[in-house]
Amino acid sequence: MTHLPRMTDTPAQPPMKAGIVPVTPLQQNCSLIWCTRTNKGALVDPGGDLDKLKAAVAKTGVELEKILVTHGHIDHCGEAGVLAKELGLPIEGPHEADRFWISRLDEDGRKYGVNGQVFEPDRWLDDGDTVTVGELTLDVIHCPGHTPGHVVFFHRPSKFAIVGDVLFQGSIGRTDFPMGNHQDLIDAITQKLWPLGDDVTFIPGHGPTSTFGRERQTNPFVGDAALS
Repeated sequence: MTHLPRMTDTPAQPPMKAGIVPVTPLQQNCSLIWCTRTNKGALVDPGGDLDKLKAAVAKTGVELEKILVTHGHIDHCGEAGVLAKELGLPIEGPHEADRFWISRLDEDGRKYGVNGQVFEPDRWLDDGDTVTVGELTLDVIHCPGHTPGHVVFFHRPSKFAIVGDVLFQGSIGRTDFPMGNHQDLIDAITQKLWPLGDDVTFIPGHGPTSTFGRERQTNPFVGDAALS
């Protein structure tokens, strides 16, 4: 598991810690986030490789209390339901507009040669909702485009976001899937993510971390120069 650098300069013990565990043949970034005061945590987008994920959690000593899902694609949530049942954890997210994708996880699993199991989240999320992990509170931001029900999780005190497949270092999410919408994606990034601040660090669904400021400067698809 890759541990991220401390996300706040002060205090010495930040309120949140995070690590990344790549899962599935698509090397999707499953995130383990936890509250340092309570040691309670959540897995965000546990798409597969459950033994690998459970080993990473055990190594940190974090007590899992829930599963969070950004969107309904199989590499992000194919085995979320399996893990939830096994560990007795609730699933929160995504937005209900992604019911279409979750309903076809079995079919997509056969198509891509990975395990997928349909599930019903314990809580669908809407724009403006919050989710808690220990004593942490994360804002829910609905960012459609890649999928219609995609959400982003944002921890304001740490200036930290988990953005799924909305935005990547040097790229943006695909919109050529069923129910994808390119303009919705551009609007979500520029109108909902950029205002959060250039100094926000984000974990994308694939590839290395970055900051919103860096992407505004350099991203060829959604940077300020590309859209001017």
